[in-house]
Amino acid sequence: MNAQGDSSVSRLSISGMSCAGCVATVENALREVPGVTAASVNFAEHTAEVTGQVGTEQLVEAVREAGYDAAELRGLADESQKEAAEFAHYRTLLRKAAVAGAVGLPLFLLGISGYMPSLDTGLGRVFWLIVGAATLFVLIYSGGHFFTGAWKSFRNHNANMDTLIALGTGSAWVYSMAVTLFPAIVPSLARHAYFEAAAIIIALINFGSALEMRARGKTSEAIKRLIGLQPKTARVIRDGQELDVPIERVGFDETLRVRPGEKIPVDGSVIEGHSNVDESMLTGEPIPVPKQTGDEVAAGTLNKTGSFLFKATRIGHDTALARIIDLVRTAQNAKPAIGRLADKISAVFVPIVLIVAVLTVLAWFNFGPEPRVSYMLVTAMTVLIIACPCALGLATPISIMVGVGKAAEYGVLIRNGEALQQARRLTTVVLDKTGTVTKGQPTVTARVPVGDWNEDELLRMAASIETGSEHPLAEAIVAAARETEVSLSPVAGFAAIAGHGVEGRVDDRTVLFGNQKLMNDRGIGLGALTERAAELAADGHTPMYLAVDGAIAGVVAVADPIKDDSRSAIERLHDAGLNVVMLTGDNRATAEAVARQVGIDEVMAEVLPGQKADKVAALQARGAIVGMVGDGINDAPALARADVGYAIGTGTDVAIESADVTLMRGSLHGVADAIGISRATVRNIKQNLFGAFVYNTLGIPVAAGVLFPFIGLLLNPIIAGAAMAMSSVTVVSNANRLRFYKSAHTS
Repeated sequence: MNAQGDSSVSRLSISGMSCAGCVATVENALREVPGVTAASVNFAEHTAEVTGQVGTEQLVEAVREAGYDAAELRGLADESQKEAAEFAHYRTLLRKAAVAGAVGLPLFLLGISGYMPSLDTGLGRVFWLIVGAATLFVLIYSGGHFFTGAWKSFRNHNANMDTLIALGTGSAWVYSMAVTLFPAIVPSLARHAYFEAAAIIIALINFGSALEMRARGKTSEAIKRLIGLQPKTARVIRDGQELDVPIERVGFDETLRVRPGEKIPVDGSVIEGHSNVDESMLTGEPIPVPKQTGDEVAAGTLNKTGSFLFKATRIGHDTALARIIDLVRTAQNAKPAIGRLADKISAVFVPIVLIVAVLTVLAWFNFGPEPRVSYMLVTAMTVLIIACPCALGLATPISIMVGVGKAAEYGVLIRNGEALQQARRLTTVVLDKTGTVTKGQPTVTARVPVGDWNEDELLRMAASIETGSEHPLAEAIVAAARETEVSLSPVAGFAAIAGHGVEGRVDDRTVLFGNQKLMNDRGIGLGALTERAAELAADGHTPMYLAVDGAIAGVVAVADPIKDDSRSAIERLHDAGLNVVMLTGDNRATAEAVARQVGIDEVMAEVLPGQKADKVAALQARGAIVGMVGDGINDAPALARADVGYAIGTGTDVAIESADVTLMRGSLHGVADAIGISRATVRNIKQNLFGAFVYNTLGIPVAAGVLFPFIGLLLNPIIAGAAMAMSSVTVVSNANRLRFYKSAHTS
């Protein structure tokens, strides 16, 4: 987005952020830009997603004024540049760590071996002055970005991780240099230089940041794989010639050829030829899907066998793959309630640490033993170093990035962090029947005429009246009529009666076709047909009555086959401790027959489309936390009313905008996978937050010296630096364990 216009989304790459406090600063700076309606910063990915009516230049300027830098991310080229820049920064951090370590480590080893020269001799002071100069070089070269970040933060009236590191290492160097130049200003017991501590802390933090960056790169592998699905070129047919052109130059409605083993470049519809297409990276379904004339194909999927021509129907950012990438990115940037809590704590954490450091200085200066000045410096420096809240800031976003990416690998697209957090709490899953539990491809299974009617005439009248309906059962009846080659008659005065059936005039006769309630409402006697209809319904068929000129003509039964894996998926939901409810407009006998076959706990049948949301609300009133699974269009009100809505569909036809979670394949195993990944992700977030909170809660008091009066223990600043650096690496490594999550279902 480069100009003002309708509200849209901009993605920015943010550099210079060092902790969760920076996240709050950047977010606030972006939200204060006129026209911005929402801004979310992902500390794990160092990106920002901004929604509003505002130019990108204004956003970048706002970030820069806050003391950071930003650049717009527009496409794959920008993503590649960002990745290359991050790798270069990773190498730089390792180099800075090596330089700092080369200075600090020998000093540390000399110190513990007792060979350090004394500050009380002239030769010793010369030695320490040389060491001080070398350490100053380390602070400038290896730690300069900490001091620059701290200064920028100070100018913007903020404090962040850089502030703590700069204060800790800077004060150590200043004190050590003062003692070296003017040893008489402190008591003899306090005459100790801490140059090695400053150098090693800088080395450890840079090394930890490098390891963290490398581990962070693994968290976005799902996005990288999705981006890598799209080929860079496409073979188009122009003026009778086949040409290879860059993907960006493919036009709408152009004809393209795909050969065996090639990836499909854009979304389209097959116009010639046939093949089998591997759609596993989009849907999670490993079995290749047959494609022939008229079938849709999606960008990024792999053509396995035949060659075919197709017409481009969606290009650029409109393809299903591009929309999925955007959806996954948006979800990875989302912040559930648990993450927002961590952000709020992090925003005030650094100022609190600074206060604790001041109190530590005062306590040791006023009540500490000699050499109190040395103790005061060591404890204050250790508090500042150990308290950096990097781990706290990474705890939530890093887990969400990995969890959402892992879900995408299983064909589960999670739209927001709230759905990810809420899904773990579900107690009840409500399933629509047609197309969810069943295949959604019903067929006529029985024709039961009465009186003078015969099977063909019964089917002809039913199919004629249903030609004006779009209901799946109507399509089955019309298809059966065509197969039996009966001729259909035109319909006059067609009207659909929601949840009951249809009516109209066929061959100048009044025709009603629908369920028993429709017949009862119109006062049409059914006689012995009710028993036969009940038998059909008990076997899982849907009986529909045909009445002509006010008299019953017979029953046409339709059955929708149950999906092969519905029963095993429902068993997984039961194993997860969930109650499973089926919600359908079908008659009760048919619905209960299907429920028995797949093991559903409760059936809500004969529910009108407008009543589905009310049924979900009724379950919630009973204390249930409800996940609703439907087709994403007809069930939209119920999906919206549920605590978590799951839109189930296949391929490019999936209703991505309909629900909190979109299942790219038409299997209920996707629901179980989504809930399993949700639970694993939230569990991982809690582990990270617990570790980060415990680390800081226990680490800061120990660093301040609370154990010294009891057991004489003071924490070495070098140990504090190592612990702080490794805490972030631990959090990222723990989040990456989600990458090894395995579904209980293997296709």
